Amino acid sequence: MVTDFPAHLRDAPTLIVQSYYLADAGYALRVRVQANGLEAHVDGASSPLDVLDEHASAMSMGSVTVKGPSVGGTRYESERQVDPGVAVEMIRRGGMAMAKTRYSVWAGGDGWSVDVFGGASSPLIVAECERSGPVTDLEIPAFCVTELTDDRRFSNESLANRPYGEWSTAYLAELAEAGPEMRADFGTNARLLPD
Repeated sequence: MVTDFPAHLRDAPTLIVQSYYLADAGYALRVRVQANGLEAHVDGASSPLDVLDEHASAMSMGSVTVKGPSVGGTRYESERQVDPGVAVEMIRRGGMAMAKTRYSVWAGGDGWSVDVFGGASSPLIVAECERSGPVTDLEIPAFCVTELTDDRRFSNESLANRPYGEWSTAYLAELAEAGPEMRADFGTNARLLPD
């Protein structure tokens, strides 16, 4: 979880609008479109379908993804590319839609995806380390507050069902009481200093 994402790291934006047609017990079926290089400035007032309508012609990639439950921090995922126009129309016609801007950040020895959510999940910001294999011996950026890996409430499909804005106050109180936590069972983690 990120509570203060530095403005100077907000480059290489990608607008993502996606819809979950199934999201249950860790299984998910998602349709996504994205526009690389597009800064749409999504916030709490952003309706995912309005964002989609405004930027539909800029969408350069469409995909359908099937996911299985997470086990030990990894998860089965199979993705197929589809025509962006078809994906736009599928999102318009059903499922539970959400919009976010994703930034790619290099921190320490890893690439990170940082998602800034709009609409009902605003002001949520989530950072995820991107590796092709298991994440071990992680260098955690200073902007990361606490780990969310095992907290199903923060998965995109859970957020599609129950947006962060509905329970953020209770979660922040929970975080204040329990304190931040990072998993230590994937090797030796290190905290990076602020940029």
